[in-house]
Amino acid sequence: MDAPEISVVVLAYQSSETITGFIDSLVDSLENEKLLWEIILVGNYFEGIGDETPEVVRSIAGKDSRIKAIVEIKKGMMGWDMKTGLQAATGKTLAVIDGDGQMPSGDVIRVYHLMKENGLDLAKTYRTKRNDGPYRRLISFVYNSIFKILFPGLNAWDINSKPKIMTRDFFEKIELDSNGWFIDAEIMILARRLDAKIGETDTVFHKIDSRPSFVKPLSILEFLGNLLRCRLKEFFTKK
Repeated sequence: MDAPEISVVVLAYQSSETITGFIDSLVDSLENEKLLWEIILVGNYFEGIGDETPEVVRSIAGKDSRIKAIVEIKKGMMGWDMKTGLQAATGKTLAVIDGDGQMPSGDVIRVYHLMKENGLDLAKTYRTKRNDGPYRRLISFVYNSIFKILFPGLNAWDINSKPKIMTRDFFEKIELDSNGWFIDAEIMILARRLDAKIGETDTVFHKIDSRPSFVKPLSILEFLGNLLRCRLKEFFTKK
């Protein structure tokens, strides 16, 4: 059996209220492209918090053999979820997107076309409009500015934006370590190190009302600490 042209890893943590509609929309856009595809639907969970996402994810996957459910007790945060999804993917290209609806499902196809048309190793979006409030916009601006100072020369701005789509060849060259929110930056740092061919296209970031943001003040400090750690590691490695 031929490998799918694209595997879409959908991160569905605590997204029981939005994930069904998101997957329906994603499937429609993939079907319209007449691609061989698969969706890796990651519904990992913490015990004892009453999250209905695992049951919803299993139900969605049970209706279509092209959708695989990954439902495990969590051993980390977003990075751990992303790694479990990517490890299960079999496609020639690998996409990652959040399933909470803040980033449109149709962006997967838009970014896929950008990758194919330009022969990219890694393609992604950057958010030209954000509807998640001035606090998050300020955090994002500061974070991306610091990233650009510490890691100059990277042809990308909005480091955490998704979907991110990479070739299997690129994915097999990198070794992702982060189990937390830093994994998006880690992908971009490794792409810079490998001198990967990167492209971006614009998107709109929507507000979500079904749950609070997972990005807390402690997460911001963790981001910054990880950036400094990675920069120092690169500096001393080159020495």
